[in-house]
Amino acid sequence: MTELTPVIEMQHITKKFGSFAANDDINLKVQQGEIHALLGENGAGKSTLMNILTGLLQPTSGNILINGQPVTVDSPTKANQLGIGMVHQHFMLVDAFTVTENIVLGSEITRGLSLDTKTAVKRIQALSDQYGLAVDPTAKIADISVGQQQRVEILKTLYRGADILIFDEPTAVLTPQEIEELITIMHNLAKEGKSIILITHKLDEIKAAADTVTVIRAGKSIDAFPVAGVSSQQLADLMVGREVSFKTEKQSAQPKETVLKLDNLTVKDARGVAAVKDLSLEVKSGEIVGIAGIDGNGQTELVQAITGLTPVQSGQVMLNQKDMTNKSPRKIIESGVGHIPEDRLRFGMQTHMTLVENMMLQTYYQAPISHYGVINPEAEDKMANRLSQKFDVRASGIHIVAGSMSGGNQQKAVIARELDRDNDLIIAAQPTRGLDVGAIEYIHQCLIDQRDAGKAVLVVSFELDEILNLSDRIAVINNGKIVGIVDAQSTNKQELGLLMTGMNLDEVKATLNEPTEVNTL
Repeated sequence: MTELTPVIEMQHITKKFGSFAANDDINLKVQQGEIHALLGENGAGKSTLMNILTGLLQPTSGNILINGQPVTVDSPTKANQLGIGMVHQHFMLVDAFTVTENIVLGSEITRGLSLDTKTAVKRIQALSDQYGLAVDPTAKIADISVGQQQRVEILKTLYRGADILIFDEPTAVLTPQEIEELITIMHNLAKEGKSIILITHKLDEIKAAADTVTVIRAGKSIDAFPVAGVSSQQLADLMVGREVSFKTEKQSAQPKETVLKLDNLTVKDARGVAAVKDLSLEVKSGEIVGIAGIDGNGQTELVQAITGLTPVQSGQVMLNQKDMTNKSPRKIIESGVGHIPEDRLRFGMQTHMTLVENMMLQTYYQAPISHYGVINPEAEDKMANRLSQKFDVRASGIHIVAGSMSGGNQQKAVIARELDRDNDLIIAAQPTRGLDVGAIEYIHQCLIDQRDAGKAVLVVSFELDEILNLSDRIAVINNGKIVGIVDAQSTNKQELGLLMTGMNLDEVKATLNEPTEVNTL
C-alpha cells in the first residue's frame, strides 16, 4: 500500500542563531485532515519551526514540501498564498472594529471606492456556519468573549483560504467549556479536510484533540506516533527526557504568624463596578493559600489591590501588621512582597527590554547592582546568568530582547526575579500559564520550598489540579466574595466546583449528602 503524500513535509530543518541551534535537523509530516500535535518543552524550538513554516524566519538548511512539491516560504504573504494560516496565542484584533472589519483587514472586498461590507458579512457568516464557529460578523470585538475572539482569529485564516492551520497554545486564556468547544471546532475543521498543527503543553488536550504527535526536545525531533494508546505520563517523559511527577510531594504545613490580612476589602474594576466585595482573608507564614474560582469573579482586582496596582475603596490590606492599603507598588514590593502577575506581558515585563534588564526591574537601584545611582553591568550580568541557570530560563543569551523569547521562558524569567528576593509574601497569579509539565513541576516545587522556608504564599489559578496540588487551604471566590475556605487535603474537584458556582459550604454538603462539618482551619 502506497503511503499518502503529506500535506506538509519539513525535512531536516536546521535554524541557527549564531552558534545556537534552535532547530537541529527536525522532521515533521502532516497529512490532510489530520490534527497533528507539536509537543515540546519551553524553548524546545516549536515556535521557531512554525515561524519557518509561516515565512517569518528562513531555515539555515532543510526543505519544505507542500503536497509533495518543494516550496520556498520566504514571507508571511507567501505562506498565505500556499494556504498556511496561523492562529496566534496573543490575538491580533482591533477592539473598536467589528468582527467583519477585523477579518477583512488587508483583504478588503471593494465595490468601486467603498468597502463591500454586505458581501464580506455573508461570506464570513457562511464560513462560521460551515465550521460551527457561532460568531456574529457584526459584533464589535470589545463586546465579545475571549473564546469568541479566538474564533475570529480562526475565521481570519479561513477567510484567506487557509487549508493548513497552526494553533499556537490556543487554550491558554480559555475556560474549560471554551476549551471543549474549541476541540469540537478543530475536529469539524479536520473533517472538512483542513490540516491542523496544534502547539500545546497540555497533555490532556493532545489526548482529546490530536491524531498524531511529534515530540521535540532541545531542538531535535525525538519521535512521531499516533496519540491513541499512549499515556499522558509517556508523553510527558518523552518531552522532558526523564520521568515527570504530576503530583508534588510535600510535608504538612506548619503555619505560624499572619503575614497578610485582608479586612472587609472592597475593590472596583475598570468600569467602576465592585469586583471584590467586603472580602476578608488571612495568609500565614509557612502555608500556601489557593484562590479557586471561575475567571472574572474578582481574582484580578483582588491581586492588584494587594499589590497596589488598583485602589482599595474600603477595608484594609495589612502586611506583617502594617497597613499597606493603597500604598505604591514599589513601597509594597520593598515591604517584602513578590508578585508573579497573571498577565506577564502587561505587568510582568517590558518586552522591548533585554532579559537581563527585565530580571533587574525590582533591584536595579539597589546594591550590588547599583552604587550611588550608577548601575554595574558586570553585577547585572552575573545575577542574570545565575537566575537563568537556577530557573532554567532558556534563551540564546541574557542580552536577548525579552519579546523574542517563548512565552514559557518569559514566565520563568518573571518567576526567577520574584522568587529570588527574600520576600515574606509571594503572590503567584496563574504562575504556570504557558509552561510545560517539566517546568510546572519545577515551579510548583519552588513555591512549596518558599512555604517550607517560612514564607506566606497566595496562589491564584483557574487550574483546579494546580490549586489542589499546591494549596494547604483553599479559599473559593464567587462574585467577589469568599464563599468558603476548605482544607485542601479533604476537598475535591466536585466540592470546589459547586462552591465556585456560589453555593455555601452547607449547601454543598447537602448536595453531596455529606456531613456538614468542614475543617476551615
